[in-house]
Amino acid sequence: MNQEQLTNLLYEALETEQGGISIYETAISAAVNKELKEEWEEYLSQTHNHEDILSDVFETMGLDPSKETPGRLVVRKIGETFVTAMQMAMRAGDREAAQAVAAECVVLAETKDHLNWELIGEVAKKLTGAPGKALKEAHKEVEEQEDEHLYHTQGWCRELHLKLLGLPAVLPPPEDEKDVKTAIGAARAKQARKEML
Repeated sequence: MNQEQLTNLLYEALETEQGGISIYETAISAAVNKELKEEWEEYLSQTHNHEDILSDVFETMGLDPSKETPGRLVVRKIGETFVTAMQMAMRAGDREAAQAVAAECVVLAETKDHLNWELIGEVAKKLTGAPGKALKEAHKEVEEQEDEHLYHTQGWCRELHLKLLGLPAVLPPPEDEKDVKTAIGAARAKQARKEML
């Protein structure tokens, strides 16, 4: 295993969680739908916990959580851009449109977060000793929540945009109603939306 790339992945994952806190805080302020706001508040709390879990992994692996890496700086810049985009949308004055922009930004951020944890899961299968155990435990605790963050917010994003377009929308989305935690479940929920209209 390429240890340097593993270290880079962990720094990017930590930065993604830290940036995710700001992204969720901003998205919550853009949320108009009460159920969406409550869901994002829950995800914010979980994201704080994910940051703590990664901090524990860093301690086990002897990594400095304050170290700057090129990949970490890129992840930070992207996260800051999402926050700026949501703020711009809110300043434009259309609350429903700003909420849809917030959902888009959360989906994009969670796509990176989901990838990080998927890769951490693959690494955890191969790594031995205390680092391997720490990554396995972290992945086990976080994976299902990350799946929910991504798949549920994708559903919200789609339905909020349909509503803005003046088309029939299912709110909360089928992904929420069916509490999906897998890509297959998300695809099935999306197919089931026709019956939910």
